[in-house]
Amino acid sequence: MEVLPKSRLLRFVEQAYHLARRAVARYSSKFSKRRYTLHQHIVLLCLKVRKNMTYRMLLDELIEMPRIRRAIDLEELPSPSTLYKAFNRLDMAVWRVLLNLSVVLLPTNGVVGIDASGFDRSHASKHYTKRTKLTIQQLKITLLVDTMMNAILDVHVTTTRKHDSKIAPSLIKRNTGEVAVLLGDKGYDDQKIRTLARETGARPLIKHREFSSLHRAWNARLDDNLYGQRSQSETVNSRIKRKYGAFVRSRYWWKQFRELVVGCLTHNIDKAL
Repeated sequence: MEVLPKSRLLRFVEQAYHLARRAVARYSSKFSKRRYTLHQHIVLLCLKVRKNMTYRMLLDELIEMPRIRRAIDLEELPSPSTLYKAFNRLDMAVWRVLLNLSVVLLPTNGVVGIDASGFDRSHASKHYTKRTKLTIQQLKITLLVDTMMNAILDVHVTTTRKHDSKIAPSLIKRNTGEVAVLLGDKGYDDQKIRTLARETGARPLIKHREFSSLHRAWNARLDDNLYGQRSQSETVNSRIKRKYGAFVRSRYWWKQFRELVVGCLTHNIDKAL
């Protein structure tokens, strides 16, 4: 019998399943009904983001995907509400552990770019935003990207207009030892950021805002070849929007945050194939 080659989608599912088994236990508690495992839920939720679908659309396609179902030992398809509730139960901490594990799948060189972008919250109605006092229609997502293979090391999401220079310190601290060179545009021109980067063992390569000839001289001395790799962060932001959608589907802010972290995890697994 001829053995069919594995599709990219099947390899994605197998890699996600492998990470899930490393990150969490098989079941959420000893009182679980044990109908589906946490590993299966995680893979299906990653697959939903990768294919940029609703729960119902994904499950409809899985009917015709026996190899995918076999890869995760899924004998019976869950209902859309089961996956919806699973996403609610899986904490942000779980997705961050999975994101950290996914970085190991890709080679890194420590040259890391930091950049921010906006994602639409298209499903938030005017009535909802007014009632919950949400005046910002976009989520601000800041990525820390290793430039060798565009691996996403970390992500920060906010609903506010917090300045880039206020977001960067927490990302730098969380990734101490992972960053050898920190690349940033003028939005991160802050002496505190440069000092913090040096204290954590990273070389800051951040452009200065040009208020004087001295600032222009400092910028002219930057290593153009090295600093030019900063654009990889913008490329990753663009890729996530093109492949997985430029808006989040969830209605609640905490689920929107999780959805974007799942997108970063999906990106890393995709790049590792």
